[in-house]
This record gives sequence, structure tokens and C-alpha cells, in this order.
Amino acid sequence: MLIGSCLLSLYPEIMDQKLSHIIGNCFVNLPFDQLSLYDELIRKFRIQPEIGLEGEILYTFTRDNFAEKARLLEQEGLHCTLHAPFGDLSPGARDKRILEASRDKLRRCFELIEIFKPVSVVCHLNYEEIKHSYHLDDWFDNSLATWREFLTIAEQNSTIIMFENTYETSPAIHQRFLETLNSPHARFCLDTGHLMAFAQNQWQNWLPPLENWLGQLHLHDNRGSRDEHLPIGAGDFDFTGLFAYLKKHNLAPLVTLEPRSETDLWESLKALDRLALFDHKIEY
Repeated sequence: MLIGSCLLSLYPEIMDQKLSHIIGNCFVNLPFDQLSLYDELIRKFRIQPEIGLEGEILYTFTRDNFAEKARLLEQEGLHCTLHAPFGDLSPGARDKRILEASRDKLRRCFELIEIFKPVSVVCHLNYEEIKHSYHLDDWFDNSLATWREFLTIAEQNSTIIMFENTYETSPAIHQRFLETLNSPHARFCLDTGHLMAFAQNQWQNWLPPLENWLGQLHLHDNRGSRDEHLPIGAGDFDFTGLFAYLKKHNLAPLVTLEPRSETDLWESLKALDRLALFDHKIEY
């Protein structure tokens, strides 16, 4: 997310009671290597980050670097989530060297749980039907072994792994995976933008099949052809229908906004206000 210094000029506008309440119920995606740019934002606007760990972050920053930012959040009384790396990773690979490299990077992420004490860790199964369906059992068994290792860590630290949909075209793999893991610390993260851009189907295909595991939402919009990360309401996703379904079924998942710009962040917050997603303060 790109946020400039002009953000602070918006303070009187966005910090009315309704938007302040909404901000307190959300996380906002922020990559760790840019987190220092947002220290003032975090303090003044009470932004709770979903800390991205993609790329070289887990190799170039030290434990002390991570601990410094964790102290800032603790001092401000703010919670966070972590977004585990996923690009280039293959947690179910048949190639043992690729599999071990993927697990090594994920281990570096899960070592940060004791530092940040995140509410959740968002992870990707990275299942692609066009590749993995031809050796599904091998992929599933290797992937299951990978995530059981990290599920143990999550359970020991009282946090939750949220498995996010990316290139999966149906809920079948997530459902099979979550049924097999059978743990309250393994749940589902519904990414609204990925449903349209990659799965190219509707949220009704994923809920109710994964309703019992729904623990988190990644909210952004697009027009159905690319993962544009538009603000809520700027694309074609049915947020009105989804939010009505959540309320009807008394579902209160964690919410992460994934804007690409400062303007998009405030537009999404205003959209959540209009759509009245939050009826009460969420306690983490």
C-alpha cells in the first residue's frame, strides 16, 4: 500500500466516530520493509497492520528489527496479523529441494509469532488445478505435512492459520484440507478479489461450503479480469450480498483491507460505513 505524508491532512475528515470505529475493526495490509514509513499513521490513526513478509524480507531483516516494530504496536495497544510469504513457494512440491526451500521460508515466518503475537497468520495453499491435479495425492500429502508442522506452532502460540483462496477455482481443496487438519486453529480466509479475478466465480460458491471455517476476509474489488485491488465498491464484487449473508448467519470474521493507495484506503473505509458491516466492536 502506498500512503503519503498528505494523509495526516485528512485527519479531521476520517476520524469521525463512525470511521474511527471501523478502523478499530480492521487490519490494513502493510509490507514490513515499508512499515517505518507508517509509524505516524499507525499511532495517529490507530491502524492495525497485516504485516506482509513477501520477497526478501525474512532474509534481510534481523530478529531485532522485527522486535522493534512489535514493541511499537504493543506500546500503542494495537493488534496485528501476519501475511506469510507465498510467491515462488510450493508447500506441496514433489521436488524435495523445492519443498524444503518453501518450508524453510515459512519457518522463518512462523518464528515471528512469538515476537508479534499476531491474531492470525494468513497463508496460501498455492494449489493450481492445471498443475497439481495430475498428481493430486502427492501434492496433498506433501502439503499436509508442511502445514501440520506450522499448525503445531500456531496451536502452541494460540493463534490461527487462515488459508486464503488464490488460484483455486472451487472450495473443494480448502474444504478437504480443513476437514483433514480438523483444528480450530486452521480456518479459511475469503479473498473477494481473488474469487473474481482468478476463480472467476461468485462468493455463493464458497459459502456455505466453507462457512464453518470462515475466520477472515481480505476485502478489495476488481472488474473480473485482473487482481486490481480496487477499493470496495469500485468493481463488480457483490459486497452487499456477502455482508448481508454474514449478518444473517451471525458470522464475524476478521477483516483486512488490501488497498493499493491512500485514496483507496479511505474509499474502502467509507464503503464499509455505508454498508454497515460492523454492528459492534470486535474483541481480539
